[in-house]
Amino acid sequence: MTPRLNRFVVGPDAEGRSTVLGRDLTNVQTREGFYWRATLWAAQETPVDNAIVGDRSLTAGLGARREPFPNGMLCRALEIPPDTADTTEHRQVLTDLNDQVRQKHKPSADDLARHPSMHRTDTLDCITCVRGEIYLVTDVDEVLMRPGDTVIIRGTNHAWSNRSDSPCLLVGTMIDAIPPDKDQEH
Repeated sequence: MTPRLNRFVVGPDAEGRSTVLGRDLTNVQTREGFYWRATLWAAQETPVDNAIVGDRSLTAGLGARREPFPNGMLCRALEIPPDTADTTEHRQVLTDLNDQVRQKHKPSADDLARHPSMHRTDTLDCITCVRGEIYLVTDVDEVLMRPGDTVIIRGTNHAWSNRSDSPCLLVGTMIDAIPPDKDQEH
């Protein structure tokens, strides 16, 4: 599962003119039948320091993280194939992924019963459906997202359920954020 996806990094050349500095995808992680993701850009600070030279998506340890570094941001592409019929295997693969990416908030049994990909991060996520369709699953409802649809997730539980027969490609940015108080209305 490798989506057709290009990444172009534009920055200043030696004379300060804008130019394409990079063209390759980085930090690609995949588990056939479950997910494919690539880090498009990252920063360990906000506001982002555009004077830092080099491909910031190659930051050491970044591929082993679900969330950006403290005070940082991540831009990623994520392709999700159709849900597997084997829910037990789906849960296990994503539990293993949660361990690999240092998932801060482990999903509860109730979360996993709602959907095997249910998770929560302490980030503000802005995610757009680029290709295909997918259900955004929350604790209490579901929304079908199609190309062009965007969701803003404010540090709350969510999952992705692809009930179609084709992969769905999402592209989004995660920004480190102060988590909402669970006792407060969101």
